[in-house]
Amino acid sequence: MVVAATGFFDGVHLGHKAVLGKVREEAAARGLKSVIFTLWPHPRTVLQQDAAKFRLLNSIEEKSELIREAGIDEVQILHFDKEFASQTTEEFLKRYLIDRYNVSVLILGYDHRLGKDQGQTQEEIVAIANSLGIETILVGRFETGETTVSSTKIREALIAGDVERAAKMLGYRYKLEGAVVEGKRLGRKLGFPTANMQLYEPLKVLPADGVYLVKATCMDISYKGITNIGTRPTIADGKERTIETYIMDFEDDIYGLSLKIEFVKKLRDEVAFSSIDELIEQMHKDKIEAAKSSIL
Repeated sequence: MVVAATGFFDGVHLGHKAVLGKVREEAAARGLKSVIFTLWPHPRTVLQQDAAKFRLLNSIEEKSELIREAGIDEVQILHFDKEFASQTTEEFLKRYLIDRYNVSVLILGYDHRLGKDQGQTQEEIVAIANSLGIETILVGRFETGETTVSSTKIREALIAGDVERAAKMLGYRYKLEGAVVEGKRLGRKLGFPTANMQLYEPLKVLPADGVYLVKATCMDISYKGITNIGTRPTIADGKERTIETYIMDFEDDIYGLSLKIEFVKKLRDEVAFSSIDELIEQMHKDKIEAAKSSIL
């Protein structure tokens, strides 16, 4: 017998963690296994609902790790395709939760939907589940201040460059991870060598163009860093968007290695300076501000 919840859980934010916590709590109280069923890829990319513009908060690896860190026993990744999407709520509950995994208790978030008949109310989903012998427990909306936490609102905050607001809703700092690749070494020429990152998950949300204080981790050691996201209008043609990080007090060659950056706060917008000297002067100011700030 299993206590479970289902959903995409993009971001595994504080609202999701309220659901995960209830799953863990009920499983422990009943002596049952806790299981989360999550989908991959995102339904919007499969069903072509603004797929070209849609971006993710987590890679599948990040999402699975965050769910397990919340104390869940098992994460089941369900492949989402058009055939999967054609199931009704009743078909999904019976085929997957009952027949395959023997789910006896289902935890539902306040805005959760199941199956192709997603116009159903939560009460209707509860009625279907109960008719199949699944007990249901509802979890209310999670709010920070007057804001109901949602993946959509977190994406909006990041796209606006408000990484601190995003972190408050996520419950952790938003991060990007990728391989350090060869760049044009323009930063080195300016006295600020940067690591150019190629993301492991190219569909992740990028914060707004700008300069950010980050916690940069490479080879399991963390440093203060300054990340520029944008098109480098002062020294480049302004066409290619890059993610470049100046790692403070660090001089090793890390080409080809993995780099993770966690966004602490935005320092400033990206600006087209009138000269290289003006750009270098501003970079020194950024470094001074970063040095005074905490990444703990």
